Amino acid sequence: MQCSWKSVILLALASIAIQYTAIRTLTSKPFQLCPLPSPQNCGLGAQETDPAFERGAAGGVGCDDYPYFSINSTRKLHILVLATTRSGSSFVGQLLNQHQEIFYLFEPLYHVYATLVPRQSHTRNPTDRRVTLGASRDLLRSLYGCDLYFLENYIKPTPANHTTDKLFRRGASRALCQQPVCDAFGPGDLNVEEGDCVKKCSTLNMTLATEACQEKKHVAIKVVRVPEIGDLRALVDDPRLNIRVIQLVRDPRGILSSRIETFRDPYRLWRIWRATGRRPYNLDMNQLTVICEDFLGSVSTGLSHPLWLKGKYMLVRYEDLARNPLLKTQEIYDFLGLPMDKNVKHWIRANTRGSNEPSAKHKFGTVRDSAANAESWRLKLSFDIVEYTQTVCQKVLKQLGYKAVRSVEELRNMSFSLVQDKMFVPFL
Repeated sequence: MQCSWKSVILLALASIAIQYTAIRTLTSKPFQLCPLPSPQNCGLGAQETDPAFERGAAGGVGCDDYPYFSINSTRKLHILVLATTRSGSSFVGQLLNQHQEIFYLFEPLYHVYATLVPRQSHTRNPTDRRVTLGASRDLLRSLYGCDLYFLENYIKPTPANHTTDKLFRRGASRALCQQPVCDAFGPGDLNVEEGDCVKKCSTLNMTLATEACQEKKHVAIKVVRVPEIGDLRALVDDPRLNIRVIQLVRDPRGILSSRIETFRDPYRLWRIWRATGRRPYNLDMNQLTVICEDFLGSVSTGLSHPLWLKGKYMLVRYEDLARNPLLKTQEIYDFLGLPMDKNVKHWIRANTRGSNEPSAKHKFGTVRDSAANAESWRLKLSFDIVEYTQTVCQKVLKQLGYKAVRSVEELRNMSFSLVQDKMFVPFL
């Protein structure tokens, strides 16, 4: 059969388009199809023409022979703590960070937002929030594959020779404060302060950080910049990942109170309302409504038990964790299928009983009496703000088991808990 010259051109163009699409697919995904077990090949260096790939195609060594590719054989966990700011996420992240076999990263999506949405605020409009989701998912996918080089695309200024001192909250990750990443601390230094790590470890070498990630059996990441669990479905469904999502929630009244205290400039008008009893006409109500809308949408999805979340989703209330830290942490590790090692237990005992140390008063600190802190917002918010919050967030308060108060006396009566006993059983 003869083909006209037009047909030949069309076929050639189609072939080019297919090749381009394939190249874009390979280069845009942080995981490679058959990663070789070496640091240089963690999502960056493998070539499609490598002899190993050819032998696999010819019936020799193939993808199944590489442990990094076979999720079912290694059971490497990719843990995601899904939360919002001032909900206790730093505390939960540290419960994972203390485990000897977990490589933990503290809010790497900070860099995505700093680059793509420079006018950062603590409540972003829906367009800003959604435009970053694609980049956020790509970054998370690459980090779960220990491709920390991918993060350099969002760090400003761009790291030189794969070294930087600009990684957000680098000191919050034990693995980035230990060998081989940092020689300032030895194996016996179990409780390195975040500030000490930043001072003594100098710049971060991303190559060494990648090696440290690969040496750990599991990877955990804490994020506060993904609105809802549904935004993560592309990651959860990705067969190359073994995702477990721990969604942390907190009483919206407590979150609002903590943000008013912590983010003083963005929440200045809320403080004026609290002090004067008069609500400013130009108050940004999104600073409250976004919390409750995101919680309601995300929790409704998670608790409806969709098949794509089967065995991959756990809901944790901060108040339950604060009142019974050892018990609830054990439940988290049971959900993950991991043993809770002695480092985790030691950290809990040292960080949930209160302290007079300066670090205990730091706005991002975790050393405090966690049980007393859980409902301390009741002594800080005015009743009219509480009443308004209960109106705006009525549905999610009821869904999560938080009681409403009807008077100032009831609000201040700390002997009466506003947290109902409620079980949220993981969908296994």
